[in-house]
Amino acid sequence: MPGDQELLARLRRHEEAAFAEFFETYAERVYRLAMGLLKQADDAEEVVQATFLSAFEALDRFEPQARIGTWLYRIAYNHTLMLLRRRHASATLPEEDEDAASFPIQLVDWSHLPDQQVLSGEAQEVLRTAINALPVGLRAAFVLRDLEGLSTAECAHIQELTEAACKVRLHRARLRVREQVSTYFSERSRTPREKTP
Repeated sequence: MPGDQELLARLRRHEEAAFAEFFETYAERVYRLAMGLLKQADDAEEVVQATFLSAFEALDRFEPQARIGTWLYRIAYNHTLMLLRRRHASATLPEEDEDAASFPIQLVDWSHLPDQQVLSGEAQEVLRTAINALPVGLRAAFVLRDLEGLSTAECAHIQELTEAACKVRLHRARLRVREQVSTYFSERSRTPREKTP
């Protein structure tokens, strides 16, 4: 993390170029996380602005042993939850519906489907819809780990969970997404004879 430490030192010296580099490096990542959880561009932009403002104000409290990116994701995640609570005061966050049984009904072997079918715009939309349908806590674990590529330890830190609890959320999220996508592909993997009543 030498690069992080050098950037942090420059940020603490209030170097204008360091602030620009910090924003350029992380703004898109923070936006993707917020968009993945909030599903609205205006809300995601609001989280980006609030995240960087909070980060700039808290630079002196940053713990050097952490990665700047993980720290920033945690700030963004907290701002996202605050925004969700403010917009949906009656909503239960982020554990809503997470304990429901998650056993797949559809099991489809996707390996026999043509690549163009798996990668089609329609298939991608089904995947997006499945991710968006997840409860916030599960969606956050899925977005952080599978879309943003963070480690399980980083995801757990950002969500203030144990690694074991984070793995459980991720497992449940993957099962739910797989179930939705499998339903879509099961229809496309049947032969014409199977499709006719």
